[in-house]
Parts: sequence; C-alpha cells; structure tokens
Amino acid sequence: MKWKKFRIKTVTQAEDIIISALYDIGLEGAQIEDKVPLTAAEKEQMFVDILPQGPEDDGIAYLSFFVEEDDNGKLLVQDEELEEAALLERIRGGLEEIRAFCEIGEGSIAVDETEDIDWINNWKQYFHQFYIDDLLVIPSWEEVAPKDRGKMILHIDPGTAFGTGMHETTQLCIRQLKKYVMPGSTILDVGTGSGILGILALMFGAKRVVGTDLDPCALDAVRDNLEANGIEPKKFEMLTGNLITEKEIQDRVGYGCYDIVTANILAEVLVELIPVVTGQMKPGGILILSGIIDDKEKTVAEAVEAAGLRLLETCHQGEWVGMTARKE
Repeated sequence: MKWKKFRIKTVTQAEDIIISALYDIGLEGAQIEDKVPLTAAEKEQMFVDILPQGPEDDGIAYLSFFVEEDDNGKLLVQDEELEEAALLERIRGGLEEIRAFCEIGEGSIAVDETEDIDWINNWKQYFHQFYIDDLLVIPSWEEVAPKDRGKMILHIDPGTAFGTGMHETTQLCIRQLKKYVMPGSTILDVGTGSGILGILALMFGAKRVVGTDLDPCALDAVRDNLEANGIEPKKFEMLTGNLITEKEIQDRVGYGCYDIVTANILAEVLVELIPVVTGQMKPGGILILSGIIDDKEKTVAEAVEAAGLRLLETCHQGEWVGMTARKE
C-alpha cells in the first residue's frame, strides 16, 4: 500500500491547533516529532522500555500526516478522492488561517511517497546488548562476544510485548528477584509481557512460573524467548486475562501457592492488584512491585500496608520506584 506523507514544519506551541484544524479537512492521526521533554505523567502513561535520550528542546516541531494513495494516484481523504495539488492547497489554506492569529513558525510542507512501514521491527535499531549488573541481555540478531560466553546471558526478543530489560522498572524487579528467588521457588508474574522476569526467575533457580497478561502477543513472545534460552515450556504457564477482575483467571492461577509474585505495572493498576494477589501468595511470600513513578510511591506503599503486607525494601532508579513486601 502506498501513502503520501505531508510533513509540516512548525513550532511546538502550535501543534495542537494545527492538528485540530487539519482534522477538519480530513487529515487524521498526526505523527508528532519534537524535542519537548516528557513529563513524569507522560512517562508513566507510555511506560516504554526503549526510550533514547533526545537533544534539548529547540521549539521546532514536525507534524506528519499520512494519506492513502489509490492505484490511480488519487488521495483518499474521508469520502473524497483528491489530487495531491488539491489537498496541498487545502493544507496551505488551513495553515494561513491559523497564522492570522497564532505563531506557527515556518509552516512549510514537504510531500513524500512512502510504502507500508514495518512498525513492529523498526524499534530494533535502538535495542542492542547491554548489562544489568553481571547479567548480559542480548537480542537474537546480535552475537555473544567470546569474552562474554562464560557469563549469565539472557536472550530476549520482546517483539510487540513489553520487556527488554532496558527500562528502570524492569531492572528494579530483576535485582529483587535475584535476591529472593530460592531453588524450587514458585513464581507468579502479573503483566508478563516478553516473559523476561519469569524467565530470569527460572534461570535464578525457580521451579515453576505462571504468567498472566492482557495482551495475547505475550503468549508468542514468552514461547519464543523460552526457546531462545533453552528453557522447557512446561516450566512457564501463560494465561491471557485480567487477574484483577476475572474470577476464572484467579481460580486458574490458584490461591496461597506462590513464594514470589512480581508485577511491573502502572501504579494505578498495582493499587487494585495488591489486595488480589495477596490471596495468591503463600504465608511468608514475597511481593515484588515496580512501574511506580516517584510521585506515586506513597499511594502504592499505603496499598501494600492496607493489604496487610510488610514493606521490606523500597528501591529507586531514576524517576522510578520498586517495592518489596512480605505476607506475614
């Protein structure tokens, strides 16, 4: 499928009004490129684990709109078929109307033709092998150097599921798992994603892992990553569903049978999850939590206490917080 890409150079303060104005002429789904730093709330909502550091904000923004092009070279905009020149004229007109009362900067428009993009694999350019303390994390498309062959190595390809190990929240969980996993431990991993935490728990000596995730993509990701690390699939059972709200999932997971429960999820979800997973933990069981932006630390700590758990440790990395608690 072919697309026409209309890329507008503007300023950051005009982003929203231009997007709104061009929506009215049929352009939807703007791609925004700017250098504005993410707020704490935005980082929490995005919860991405491959986020390269960007340069300082220069006030410039680029807005890109993609319009499907048919076999006759016509552009499909809502219910209309337009020539490129006609659509370009509409965009220019919309920008000039905005310029009359708002600073939009250069307001230039570049037009390019593009094919479908492999969005799923495009992120790979940012993911390379790296260390978490003495653990080497490496994707399938890179080779293990001879000097690293005697070290603990995790082969991980997240695909569309969360979890490369690069995000601070994942690293906070990994360090606590390494500390608390004992030979024969049983693990429940809520929000499994790529399976990184459960797979590492097995590598650290756990006997069995049960994972849950809302996203069906996690099933394939976990299967592939188990194979990449030479782990028997029967040691890691994956369930798709919502442990917080679905009684069927709670029953399948089981009650009072886990030495360790891990959950690397947003703070708001953790608050709802904590009283539920307390029932899945053995007496004396450990709960490892992360995904907590620093200004939500108190909220999650209160939820831990309200569930009758004893907070053992609170760890910080960057703007993120990890907590470890015990069920007495």
